Amino acid sequence: MKQNKKGLSLFLIIAMLVVLAQQNKIMAQEGTKNFLPKPKNGNTYVIAHRGVHNGIPENTIAAYKKAIELGCDYVEIDLRKTKDGIFVSVHNQTIDAYVEGISGKVSDFSLAELKQMNIGKRVGPEWENERIPTFEEILQLCKGQIGIYLDLKEPNVKELVSIIKKYEMERDIIWYIPASYMDAIKEVKSNCYSCVPMPDPGPKENIVKVINEVQPLVIATDMGELSEEYMKIAHKYNTKVFADEKDGNIKEWTKMLDWGTDGIQTDKPGELIKFLLERER
Repeated sequence: MKQNKKGLSLFLIIAMLVVLAQQNKIMAQEGTKNFLPKPKNGNTYVIAHRGVHNGIPENTIAAYKKAIELGCDYVEIDLRKTKDGIFVSVHNQTIDAYVEGISGKVSDFSLAELKQMNIGKRVGPEWENERIPTFEEILQLCKGQIGIYLDLKEPNVKELVSIIKKYEMERDIIWYIPASYMDAIKEVKSNCYSCVPMPDPGPKENIVKVINEVQPLVIATDMGELSEEYMKIAHKYNTKVFADEKDGNIKEWTKMLDWGTDGIQTDKPGELIKFLLERER
């Protein structure tokens, strides 16, 4: 009889531990699943591609400030490394398109040399003082005001994680990384538990594979791949989708929203926000 009681007690203890483990797993999933702040304009996240750059130099502090002013949810930034190892936001590999009379890769110049370049002049005289911003300058501006959509142009994950942790912005940044660079995605996860990698699976046939491999909270795509079926697959696995627009007009935005797209990366954030608010009303 005593032996039966002892066996029953051991069984109950094991059963309780299993239940607690399951509850903890559910709580952990719930705690991370909805960590993204509520969209500011209806139910859709607005991502300002290279900041608000209509009439403003792209990827500059001025472009990011305007995105904050408009009420965007994220600014998209493109990171590259200077000759002396500083991260700056420049889309192209070279600086040829941004300044007059100078050419070369971003990595050919030191930060001091890049800061001497007038990247605003080509847009208008009022932007003569705009310069290429460093990653840390962008973090200082955006912290507590807007999220960052980080387009990983060069695989320097550990260094970037170190800077992001310095500013305690692990949850404020989503990392765009094509799923073909799976090692970089896993490196983000292994070096920063709280960081948010956002893989781009490519064709919809890859969605489930990518979700099973890295359990992303959000995935990225564009209008070349986005479809109603794409959204159904992603949402079946409780995964959000941020998609790049192509035409950037009401007809396209309506189709994206009707499919259930969670976030739109746009070159016209002001117009998109106006449309979202009118649609909400």
